[in-house]
Amino acid sequence: MHLHHLTWQEVEAHLTQSTGIVIPIGSTEQHGPNGLIGTDAICPEVIAKGVGDNVGALVAPTINVGVAQHHLGFPGTISLRPSTLIALVKDIIDSLMRHGLDRFYFLNGHGGNIATISSAFAEVYSLVSLNPSSGQLAPMRLKLANWWQGKRVRELSGTLFGDAEGSHATPSEVSLTYFVLPECVKIVEMTPKIAPSGAIRDADDYRRQFPDGRIGSDPSLATAAAGRQLYEAALQDITEDYQEFLSS
Repeated sequence: MHLHHLTWQEVEAHLTQSTGIVIPIGSTEQHGPNGLIGTDAICPEVIAKGVGDNVGALVAPTINVGVAQHHLGFPGTISLRPSTLIALVKDIIDSLMRHGLDRFYFLNGHGGNIATISSAFAEVYSLVSLNPSSGQLAPMRLKLANWWQGKRVRELSGTLFGDAEGSHATPSEVSLTYFVLPECVKIVEMTPKIAPSGAIRDADDYRRQFPDGRIGSDPSLATAAAGRQLYEAALQDITEDYQEFLSS
């Protein structure tokens, strides 16, 4: 059930059955020679839609820009400051809380968002704690889930790609986007086959260390067929986790 596709009356009726919502969040950043700039938003968005179809979950519009300053050395990347993303996450939660929602499941597609989303959660919980009337409100729960860290996805990624998975512009995430958007498949030769690994700092340092954008990966292994398998694995992982979260 996508929030954008409902009327306010339908949302009001849904809230009598469930007060949970899935909020996909990602990034707009380079993903190496054959990965789409929207990869980190496309992946959680399609999985969230599947969860909505599976269990009737309410799904929010995707937050498709995140904290990606270290990728700004590559054209097409858009980044928010951490303070901006914290404010954005807080405003979304505050808006939805007003309507009676109290279970917020952020389905993340970008590792660079993790620290900032966690900080936003800390801000929200602090405000509730400091509010003298908070005891009169329904208990609120916030959760951050990274789609690539589910048990089935991790096992499948290891089987499919082994050490070539790497940590950025991975064949797993690129495969998932190719499954969703087969018209966007890119065939590119990688040199070296597996990219170097290392720490990430500022944008210029990143570009010097990893000139084609990859970190430790060989995304030339990505296929739409692997993407279908990864989608099905992620859908099982996240559906189970979301249902557990609702019952907490």
